Amino acid sequence: MKLKITLLLTLLSCAVFAQQKSTGLITLSTNMAASLTLDNSTSQVTLTLTGPNDRWFALQFGSFTGGMQAGTDVVYWNNVSLVDAIHNGVGIAPSVESANDWIVISNTNNSPSAGLRTLIYRRAFNTGDSNDYTFNYGDNNIDLAWARSNTAVYSLAYHGATNRGVLLDIATTLGVDKFSLNNSQVYPNPTSGDFTVKTQTYLTKVNVYTIIGAFVKTIEVEDNAENAEVNIKGLSTGIYMIELQNDTEKSWKKVIVK
Repeated sequence: MKLKITLLLTLLSCAVFAQQKSTGLITLSTNMAASLTLDNSTSQVTLTLTGPNDRWFALQFGSFTGGMQAGTDVVYWNNVSLVDAIHNGVGIAPSVESANDWIVISNTNNSPSAGLRTLIYRRAFNTGDSNDYTFNYGDNNIDLAWARSNTAVYSLAYHGATNRGVLLDIATTLGVDKFSLNNSQVYPNPTSGDFTVKTQTYLTKVNVYTIIGAFVKTIEVEDNAENAEVNIKGLSTGIYMIELQNDTEKSWKKVIVK
């Protein structure tokens, strides 16, 4: 139940290192996804975590083995907020920390028909609490583990073997290179079906996938333009992933259809 993400730092320009790097959006299961963005200029990490709105779901991060390892930092959704806790081992509910250092940025039932909740929270790399994992901008890897309830409840209990998973050796190109596809913008987002992809480089194609990885369609971009107009009207409401491509890069973005 361990997910190892390789964090690759890219150049902001030929002389200056990027001030941010991220795992990118990682699909954990059919209805769970997460990303971590580290900002070196503020020494803060931003967590984006999506999961089922009708039950608890949890994410553990750090450097560990075995996944959901006792004594390690874990957060979970309790139908009200993101709870900061310490994992106590298999079959034992985590201990809630007296101080929650995660500050809410947004907490949204962003897709009622799909039953998904998206949480965006932020905290310092080092909170000064020995129970909290200390993020290090210089690290190239971080381990993640996830779990969710096997029934529609918010009281924490053993989730069963099918409500966890293993993803290993996921490598994503990261950073905030101004002229990279990673720096592309998608708007409006959420969208009713039409949206624009804007880059400062060029695009050859845009591939659209469901959140669970099913292919939807490809949009070929004429004349390798910097911008692309995408129409996915008629799709069910929910979260979709778009893969941006040119001759040298690929990048992923999340789109919410409302």
